[in-house]
Amino acid sequence: MKACFMGLGYIGLPTAIIAAKHGVKVTGVDINPAIVDKTNAGELHIVEPGLAEYLKEVVASGALKASLVPVESDAYFMVVPTPFKGNHQPDISFVESATRAVLPFLKEGDLYVIESTSPIGTTERMANLIFSERPELEGKIYIAYCPERVLPGNVIHELVHNDRVIGGIDEASTAKAKEFYSLFVKGELHGSNARTAEMCKLTENSSRDVQIAFANELSMICDRAGINVWDLIRLANKHPRVNILQPGCGVGGHCIAVDPYFITSAFPEEARLIADARSINNYKADWCAEKVVNAMLRFEIEHGRKPVVAMMGLAFKPDIDDLRESPAKYIVSKVMLSCNNSRILVVEPNVTEHHVYKLTDYRKAYEEADIVVFLTAHTPFKELPWTDSKVILDFCGIFRK
Repeated sequence: MKACFMGLGYIGLPTAIIAAKHGVKVTGVDINPAIVDKTNAGELHIVEPGLAEYLKEVVASGALKASLVPVESDAYFMVVPTPFKGNHQPDISFVESATRAVLPFLKEGDLYVIESTSPIGTTERMANLIFSERPELEGKIYIAYCPERVLPGNVIHELVHNDRVIGGIDEASTAKAKEFYSLFVKGELHGSNARTAEMCKLTENSSRDVQIAFANELSMICDRAGINVWDLIRLANKHPRVNILQPGCGVGGHCIAVDPYFITSAFPEEARLIADARSINNYKADWCAEKVVNAMLRFEIEHGRKPVVAMMGLAFKPDIDDLRESPAKYIVSKVMLSCNNSRILVVEPNVTEHHVYKLTDYRKAYEEADIVVFLTAHTPFKELPWTDSKVILDFCGIFRK
């Protein structure tokens, strides 16, 4: 079995590696020459525990090779970004470009799968594109949608052990895609149709967004009421049918912070709760930034000098290097624009260098700062001691009580 993965990002590369490790001859395609070169050198360009060793192994054995262009294969996987255009309108141009790139190589019996998060109807739309350009392939190839379900930081385990939803444009396509994923997925493979599989991915992340919005809204209410939100949630969760999530400084990443818009843009009248949750989670980041700026102003009034402020974390979740749609990064930018020449120390222990921010070691930043703002609950931060000598704004529960 030869497979071509279009996109070597946070999902495409791990999936390509796992497939290669399970006997598939894989070509990984990316438009970034640096990523291609690094991958072929057996060097991981993302932070993901355990994956670097797997990459070295499959590159050394010849099971995985990176390329700037696709090659003839038996199966093709679209694992490219689906960003926004305009007012949170999904942009599937990368999926279309990747599809057009593999069009010349498609042959009878091939499998074509979209893994990229996509608006409802995208798989059918790409099928129509393929058959309009290559009409001789209609009814001769298999086309399906299979969204990923992984947690950054635990990708290896989840790619193998999580259940997958697979929706083909017909039953034969569903069966063919299930046959491929069964090569490395030990979780159950649930067959469906393409539209349901597309909606399932959007539903999962929208559900999480709504639940997080409740926790974030609760945290702002508790702040106003003088209640420890962490203690409140711990006690409320003692109820056998209550499971409130933990609040943070917003919602980030290229899933939960993005996927709900794929629903709200297509169904604005019906998706009111989903839209409100997005609004609440976006507002939480502004609320946090305002709390930091107000703390800086109070410090300056009380001490007669501008404070040193440590902004702890840029990633959208703990212990990863992924900054996509990160509310922490947004808050840092907003505070820096309002800092009025205060000294701002930016910390992200999982990133060695950033093109915008000069990064500071977390221990040095904590020691030097007058105001410490915890934005991401990275594990190293939890080793820092609580002190009453600093103003500590803990938006992610580092010192949860």
